[in-house]
Amino acid sequence: MDDFPIIDPHHHLWDLDKHYYPWLTDGPKPIVFGDYSPIIRNYRIEDYLADARNQNVVKSVHLDVGFDPRDPVGETRWLQQVADAHGFPHGIVGYADLAAPDVRDVLEGHRTFPNFRGIRQSLNYHPDPVKTYLDRPGVSREPAWRRGFKLLRDLELSFDLQLYYPQMEEAYDLARAFPDTQIILNHTGMQVDGMEHFDAWKAGMHRLAAAPNVACKISGLGMGDWTWTTDSIKPYVLEAIAAFGVDRCMFASNFPVDKLFSSYDRIFDAFKAITVDFPTGDKRKLFHDNAEQFYRL
Repeated sequence: MDDFPIIDPHHHLWDLDKHYYPWLTDGPKPIVFGDYSPIIRNYRIEDYLADARNQNVVKSVHLDVGFDPRDPVGETRWLQQVADAHGFPHGIVGYADLAAPDVRDVLEGHRTFPNFRGIRQSLNYHPDPVKTYLDRPGVSREPAWRRGFKLLRDLELSFDLQLYYPQMEEAYDLARAFPDTQIILNHTGMQVDGMEHFDAWKAGMHRLAAAPNVACKISGLGMGDWTWTTDSIKPYVLEAIAAFGVDRCMFASNFPVDKLFSSYDRIFDAFKAITVDFPTGDKRKLFHDNAEQFYRL
């Protein structure tokens, strides 16, 4: 097996002793990926590096993780301190409410930290109240939200896109309206409705991939398949690559959320097994080079 250097472009850290994370601090609630009480404990950089120790992880990107919404820049400030002390994470994607009147101030605050790269504001809307993150569909089409989104291009920031496949037409419209903003799809399009929805998810992925400024993180597959195997996730991995191509896909762990379903090694070993016959150059792109490019590491 090739021992490529790996960049993990999607993981989380939290310190419940120092910071407030409503979804963790206030106890478990019904959520799309089930009972998450086993991860309601500190997950610091030492824990992440221990989980990743058997993989050749050389860089990483931290994604916002429901930090105190009253102080979104506080998460970036803390993560920069972690990075300065430990070398990880190399990239930071923070949170901002793009429709908020003070969104420019929040974005400028994030940008004062050297490892900061972009914003994620999860847009997942689902008619099932356990699966939805929002109280209404179509948020990315609202004028106030788009005014905030426009600032990302002006400030040279990327946007991490998290949604469900029925929203991909809406996301395609967003990508075409802002062709100079790099958009990075999270969690393989987060297909959480079962294999009977595979074809509809596939169609959505190909539609979204038609926008050249959208890349795809292949990750989070455990959230839709709690007892996954390499064979059960293989169709999703290969179809995502078929849609976006090897130049716009990257593999990620989604740890520690996906720790609910498997070990860190099992995730990356599955990706390696699925791509075992890929050309060496393509594997390097998927495991390392594309993440380095899209997150400017």
